[in-house]
Amino acid sequence: MSLSSHLEQLKKKHSNLSAEVEAAQRAPGTQDLHIAELKKQKLQLKQEITRLSS
Repeated sequence: MSLSSHLEQLKKKHSNLSAEVEAAQRAPGTQDLHIAELKKQKLQLKQEITRLSS
């Protein structure tokens, strides 16, 4: 897998997590711990994207 395709895959996962976080925040009854875990995963992806882009 080339670096550019790997970056695109990471960006797509990041975007999907963003949508999932937004949906979870709007949904009543979603546990804060679940939202925090999604945000943590999103941040890790963002850091990996930044690291590979440098």
